[in-house]
Order: sequence, then structure tokens, then C-alpha cells
Amino acid sequence: MTSVQDTTDTGPASAGAIVVASFPLSPGQWLPAHSHTHHQLALARSGVLGIGVGDDYWVLPPHRALWLPAGVVHRTGATHDAVLCSLYLDPERCRLNWTEPMPVGVDGLLAELIAYLDRADLADDARLRAEAVVLDLLSPVPVTPLAVPHPSDDRVRAVANALLRNAADRRSLEAHARAVGVSRRTMTRLFMQDTGMSFDRWRTHLRLRAALPLLAEGSPVSQVAHAVGYTTASAFLAAFRRALGTSPGRYFKGDLAPAAASGDADTGKDTD
Repeated sequence: MTSVQDTTDTGPASAGAIVVASFPLSPGQWLPAHSHTHHQLALARSGVLGIGVGDDYWVLPPHRALWLPAGVVHRTGATHDAVLCSLYLDPERCRLNWTEPMPVGVDGLLAELIAYLDRADLADDARLRAEAVVLDLLSPVPVTPLAVPHPSDDRVRAVANALLRNAADRRSLEAHARAVGVSRRTMTRLFMQDTGMSFDRWRTHLRLRAALPLLAEGSPVSQVAHAVGYTTASAFLAAFRRALGTSPGRYFKGDLAPAAASGDADTGKDTD
């Protein structure tokens, strides 16, 4: 399999400014953190992708792509079998100047054009015309990434790692604190100092991050809710709306309807 870095280093093989490449990903496989000399548009040819940039995380079903500017360090992976399709765009010849990761919608026409540009027999003039249309079709969608800061304090990291291993772990903060030998009050303070979030908010974001690939794959909300530690679908949906501003269906369509309430729940009352 051609490596990601090999593909972007070779550059376009013709007069065009866009290289198209595909990489199969096995379940649970994550490419090591890396960056590119070219801009990248990453999307799923099949399956569902996850992309992490720092503490931020995006889930990409087949109708969603993520623009990654040249030089941005990121990790890409999948929870189930997937095929990563990447467009690599020469920064010196690309008129888009987005400087931050940007989710974009992928409609039928854009998907067809990407497949068209993947052909090796395109004449230069045909390739240039198709590339121009691709750039015209790249339209941002207002999707908020989930931030799950990774702690550095050993005690906080032990709690975080337990939840990373099992998002459905429903133990209280007091129980987690006791397991690492500190009081609830101390762990509350340490969590806020180390992550910038309360324990309840951090756990909510972690649970939602674990839920997004399942939702994108079409799993029922009730099943997803239980898989990530909620006893009811309504509690899960309430947490989803508070954290991401909309319902799961609208989130994946890029339609952010106003939330019923702002901010995340830090009380923990609806996280069960």
C-alpha cells in the first residue's frame, strides 16, 4: 500500500493540482500523527472515518469530508473497515485559503468528480476543468468538533484512561478518585486544572466522541446511548444537544439548529 507521505511527496503527475489516493483501514487502525506538504481533503470512500487534530475530533460518514491545511498534524482512523479517500492539493496552485480544519459536505456531484479525477487516462484540459468544479463545490458545514483534552497529571490520566477504555463506565467521580488514592475534592480540582473541564463535562465529551462513529454507522440511538453509559436515550439526546447544539440527525447533515439550552451539563444529573 502506498503510504500517505509517499503520495503527497510525489506531487501531481499531470497539469492538475490535485492528487487522489485511497487507503484501506482495518477496524481500530489509526495512522500515526503526521502532516502533509499539500492541503488534504479527507473523506470516506466506504465506512466511517475519525480524524483527530490536537484535542479536537471529527467523525466523517461518507457524505462528509474534512479539509486539512498543509502542515496541520492529524491522526486518521476507523472503528470498522473503511477506505480513506484523500485529495491532496498543491498549496501554490489552490485558490482556497482555509487555514483551519474545515468540515465540508460531499454531495453526489462532488463524489462523482472525485472518482473522475482518480482516473489515470484524463487529458490535462479535462482534468483542469474538473478540478475547478471540485473547488467550487467545497462548501463548509457548521459542525463543531468535540474536544477531549488528554491530561498530563498521573492521577487524572489514570481516571481518563479508565474511561477511554470503557466509555460506559458509570462510576462516580468519588469512586474514580478513591481508586487512585485521592479525595473527590482533590480530583475535582486536579481535573479542572489539567483539562480545563469539569469531570462531568469531560466524560460527556468522551461519551459523545465514542457515540459519533456508532451513530454515523446507523446504529439506533437507544443502542448507542447504552453503549456509551446512558440508561435512557432521552438522557443521551439531551447531553448531545447541550454539547453539540443539535440532534444527531441534524449534526450529521451539518444542520445546527439552536440548542434548547446552552453549555454542557456539569452536574452529572443527565449523564446516567
